[in-house]
Amino acid sequence: MNFTRNLQTNLSKNIWTKTILLFVFFFAFAKGNAQILEPVKWTSKIEKKGNNAVLIFDGTIEKDWHMYSQFTPDGGPLALEITFKNQKGNYELVGKAKEGKTRTAYNDVFGVDETFFEGKAHIEQEIKITNPNLKTVDVDFDFQVCKEVCINSNKKFSIAVPSTFKIDEIPVVTEAKADETKVVGLAIDTVKKEETVQPKVEKTAEAAEEEIPAPAPARSLFSIFFIAFLSGFAALLTPCVFPMIPMTVSFFTKQSKSRAKGIRNAIIYGFSIIAIYVILGLIVTKIFGADALNALSTDVWFNLIFFVILIIFATSFLGAFEIMLPNSWANKADQQADKGGLIGILFMALALAIVSFSCTGPIVGTLLVEAASNGGIAPIVGMLGFSLALALPFMLFAMFPGWLNSLPKSGGWLNTVKVVLGFLELALAFKFLSNADLVLQLHFLEREVFIAIWIAIFGALTLYLFGKITLPHDSPTHHISVGRLYLGLLTLVFTMYLIPGLWGAPLKLISAFPPPPQYSESPFGVGGSGNGAVSSEAGKGLPEGAELGPHGIMVFHDYEDGLAYAKQINKPIMLDFTGYACVNCRKMENNVWSEPAILPILKNDVVLISLYVDDKRELPKEEQFTTAAGDKIITVGDKWTDFMISKYKTNTQPLYVITDLEGKNMNTSKPTISYVNADEYLEWLKEGIANFK
Repeated sequence: MNFTRNLQTNLSKNIWTKTILLFVFFFAFAKGNAQILEPVKWTSKIEKKGNNAVLIFDGTIEKDWHMYSQFTPDGGPLALEITFKNQKGNYELVGKAKEGKTRTAYNDVFGVDETFFEGKAHIEQEIKITNPNLKTVDVDFDFQVCKEVCINSNKKFSIAVPSTFKIDEIPVVTEAKADETKVVGLAIDTVKKEETVQPKVEKTAEAAEEEIPAPAPARSLFSIFFIAFLSGFAALLTPCVFPMIPMTVSFFTKQSKSRAKGIRNAIIYGFSIIAIYVILGLIVTKIFGADALNALSTDVWFNLIFFVILIIFATSFLGAFEIMLPNSWANKADQQADKGGLIGILFMALALAIVSFSCTGPIVGTLLVEAASNGGIAPIVGMLGFSLALALPFMLFAMFPGWLNSLPKSGGWLNTVKVVLGFLELALAFKFLSNADLVLQLHFLEREVFIAIWIAIFGALTLYLFGKITLPHDSPTHHISVGRLYLGLLTLVFTMYLIPGLWGAPLKLISAFPPPPQYSESPFGVGGSGNGAVSSEAGKGLPEGAELGPHGIMVFHDYEDGLAYAKQINKPIMLDFTGYACVNCRKMENNVWSEPAILPILKNDVVLISLYVDDKRELPKEEQFTTAAGDKIITVGDKWTDFMISKYKTNTQPLYVITDLEGKNMNTSKPTISYVNADEYLEWLKEGIANFK
């Protein structure tokens, strides 16, 4: 203390020394807080729209960061949550909040398509004010923003409603100052498969109001088109469509006065088919809206209803019954087709769509819902791909009628195609049931059960293709074709590929379909033998509060429990600040912790304490508190987030720290470490453990 007083006395005599000291303190303070990141800066305002008001939120996102949309599906990173704090008795929401330009990319770790903002985030919510004395609209945003690490942030808005803001008066725009951001740590890996990024277009708030598109990912649209094209080709090979090719082409070539006119009519016929299905996609998009369909894709009832619909479609394809549109529709279309000319050709195409509905309807329905759940123009793109595959043969065979002789004859193989499609529809149905189960967290359809169902479905399909099972509309046969044999062998290989999934194999080929590995009866695989796990016997006799984590490493999830055990056995502590939805955390566990040089260290030389900052379990009332900054600590995740920020001055995950039994950092060169390669991680581990000893 005397030394400090003397130093202060001497400094007071020297203005230059005081100035230098001021700068030293400034930069030291800046450095100590530099890791508390806030990559999104927000503004908000309120505008009048008719008799309602529109809340507008604009976020500027730092370069290379991106923020997740409210339409990001469950099972991946945390979606944007918007909470209207003082809604009751003051105002009503008009529809769901609309979003500006977003992008969608596939995350191969979570197996979902993530939707996110880049550069700018624009969100609008229309409200109907019911309380004329309303002073402010209070809104909370809970959102996730990511780069190499991710942050879960909370932004509080208090948007002032001016006293002059009346329903029937002129529009008023008021800028609202948002409260200070409370940054709550949550790290999610955002390493994704890169996609083509569409050029970013700057928009004014007015322009953004006019154009609020849903996610329209470039690669996803191409994938939708490609899958739809293959589906159209499959529909072409069904008993309802295939026999129509030679009949229709012959009609155009024989009824036309010249070959050129026959070709022209066939081409018009083909484009009419495309127009009919594209218009159908346009109607679906227009009626439901891109945002609504995207939101529906994660809705429990939507998934349950579509599960039932797909079961009905599959049962129809397998031969139990046929789904047909009313005969009167086809008759009316035929009557219009008899008139000839362009209108007649268009109605011929419409007649084809109606007559073939029993085969094409289930495929079209599935495609529309799958495409519509992606939002934007996806349903139109899907119908374009489907109808193009359906229409091309009619046009090509009209141009080259000699090719008709090379077509295989109609027969039992057409029903085989239909049955195969039925099995595929049946398998896909359980994806929708799985979605509902995941959202409700019922654990009825966990990963093992889902995989077992698929093994049964594709195993039965294999038996069918090998002729061991026959269905109602199959033709008698004494042998199977070579093509059917090859398809049966392919299905058999796929069925065998699925089987190790019961024991924890990742099944990367179908990672987007089954529930994630953690949504499982046995996260380590059946019998505890999957993916680096250990047997259940190894889990016996663990100290209180411990369990077996990744690769059989003993892990604590409460700091006090882990600290008590570390003191008991006198070993250093490795703190692992992580998240349930943290992809980089999972990649570190899967790719770095599993290294032969690292795994024994984590098992034997440290006490691992994994603290989940996104743990939403509520703390007991007596353990809840308010920080000096005014932040309320309510959940377990809040507690560990506050611990991480107050102790280590950062809000990102994964974060690793090696400490002694008093909480002192053991690493000097890098006190903490995040997402790194195995070599760097190993050196960091060795340094921390050596300093403890």
